[in-house]
Amino acid sequence: MGFARPYRLALWGSIILALGAQLFELAVPWLTGDVIDEAIQPKDTAKLKTLILLMLGAAIMRFVLMTIRRLVSGSMAVSIEYDLRNLVYAHLQRLSFGFFDHNQTGQLMSRATADVGTVRIFLSYGLLFFTQYIITIVGVLVVLVITDPVLSLVAVAVTPLIVWTALRYSRRSHPILTQAQQTLADVTTQAEESVVGVRVVKAFGQEDRETARFRDHSERVFAVNIRANALRALYVPLLAFVPGLAVAAVLAVGGWMVIEGQVTLGDFVRFNLLLGMLVLPLRALGMWVGQAQRAVASGVRVLELLDLESEIVDAPHARALPDDGGGAIRFEGVRFGYDPDRPIVCDVDLDVPAGSTIALIGPTGCGKTTLTALVPRFYDVTAGRVLVDGVDVRDVSLKALRRGIGVVTEDTFLFSATVRDNIAFGAPWATDDDVHAAAERAQAAEFIASLPDGFATQIGERGLTLSGGQRQRIAIARALLVDPRILILDDATAAVDATTEAKIKRALQEVMRGRTTIIIAHRLSTISLAERVIVMDQGRIVADGTHDELAESSDLYARIRTHGLLDRTFVDLDGDRYVPPKEGDDAVAAPRQARSRLG
Repeated sequence: MGFARPYRLALWGSIILALGAQLFELAVPWLTGDVIDEAIQPKDTAKLKTLILLMLGAAIMRFVLMTIRRLVSGSMAVSIEYDLRNLVYAHLQRLSFGFFDHNQTGQLMSRATADVGTVRIFLSYGLLFFTQYIITIVGVLVVLVITDPVLSLVAVAVTPLIVWTALRYSRRSHPILTQAQQTLADVTTQAEESVVGVRVVKAFGQEDRETARFRDHSERVFAVNIRANALRALYVPLLAFVPGLAVAAVLAVGGWMVIEGQVTLGDFVRFNLLLGMLVLPLRALGMWVGQAQRAVASGVRVLELLDLESEIVDAPHARALPDDGGGAIRFEGVRFGYDPDRPIVCDVDLDVPAGSTIALIGPTGCGKTTLTALVPRFYDVTAGRVLVDGVDVRDVSLKALRRGIGVVTEDTFLFSATVRDNIAFGAPWATDDDVHAAAERAQAAEFIASLPDGFATQIGERGLTLSGGQRQRIAIARALLVDPRILILDDATAAVDATTEAKIKRALQEVMRGRTTIIIAHRLSTISLAERVIVMDQGRIVADGTHDELAESSDLYARIRTHGLLDRTFVDLDGDRYVPPKEGDDAVAAPRQARSRLG
């Protein structure tokens, strides 16, 4: 109900308009009784004309009020849906990385679309109709009592049975409808994963398997909806049947009273017309009780999402980074784990002077990427602290902190927008000249110029219309455009060929000058950009020094260099070609199969 609070004037206005329309609707059967008793039976033509004109006027007023009510309620419906969707989306944007690590995209999309839609339908229409029907029932019952108290008692005798039936339907349907919303979300998740991963599905010829998995999820939705439909099939007709008993009883008793002369024919017709006005509200009441239960089930799922607090928030005293800082980074006793009982980074102490370039290397899963994710506060340390230019990152506002850090990862994500919009994503205020300059520095301008519309070319979903190397260069340009004081390159050249890598490296050499840079890479050619190498193993720093120092002092570095990296080392930074290894050169001896991959 809180979602409708900003539109309470529209809601109350709609209710008042509905009440007015209902009063004019009640006037029609009331006047019908007068037509019979005061005009038709006495054969009074003048009275008949007057009453007919009054009935026509009441019908017109009802039409006008109902039209205005629908305009008001329709506007309110669109506004509530607009607010709900924006609220859910904005909240998703504020949640931390940890939340998305543990929640499926399809589940979130289901809450933001299907569940929001269900809540919106009830708040904008269901609640109004529910209120309107209650007003109708109460209003008709009052008029019925005024018309004939005895027949009114006969008519309302079935009311306890109607209430009992509605409450029982509500109790039985709620858990089933909640389950229906959850199973529908599972189907959405499965569909989203299959569409996003369609290339993997086709590459491994698993179309039939994925279709079978989707069918299994769909069958669960089918089974739950069949149960929900079975309940509706029983209770909705029952809620329609019970008022029919009241109509039959009134016809029997009222007909006898007319024959005996205790009630006039006009009053009897009036009473039955009014009683007929109860049938639709009572039948619809059952439907909207079910809709209310579905809305409650969806509302719980939406509120569960909105009630979640981000783990990463600004401190009350958060401030900007020092203006005169050069991007110095310091890790002091840093410990972190996605699961607190299983730390991935253990007791790391590391100084990265402003303007320096370091390379982090080590076996897969040793904590390199996780350590760098602590600098822009994608996650908070569980122990120790991370400082940028002497300030604990937890004391810096998230916007200011992340504005000063550029991140380029191997898994590049591009939006379904133009090339220009993707490059300027972090700096939407950038001019075309700024965007073009960033593309030049990332060695992307040449291939962008060859695209159909240049920088105005629309990129397909997730950038899949571009090659991996092209996506990577656009991502590098995107990071460079914000002019960060700290640059984190997480295997940023992994998706490009050696020639492109050589071009990007020349660009990076210029960009990294005077800028603090952390490089995570598995190619010695990329690591060679750093003047200092940090070797990690099992979440700890096990070696620190220059390439030459580590080659002599670190067995792990030597093993990595010998077995893991030599197939990528032969790049001439002064040209755009590979330098093949020389036979018999122990320092660069690479496995024969590695050389064959170099072409």
